[in-house]
Amino acid sequence: MKKHIKILITAITFVMLNFVFVATAVSQDPPPPPPDHGQTGNVPGGGAPIGGGALILALLGAGYGATKLYNKSKTEKAE
Repeated sequence: MKKHIKILITAITFVMLNFVFVATAVSQDPPPPPPDHGQTGNVPGGGAPIGGGALILALLGAGYGATKLYNKSKTEKAE
């Protein structure tokens, strides 16, 4: 049981440090449009943000992993 808690604390610490580094990172500006096109031309990328979806996905993954770990420890106690 203590081994699982130590692994869980290490994983939570790793995830929290990653959130700090990701939150402070700055993405690049989109490239300027080609000289033949105006501002309404095809600009690659479009400058779409990806931060919110990645955070939700990471939180759902952490919750799923915690649930799997909890269920595994419950079955080990029952045996």
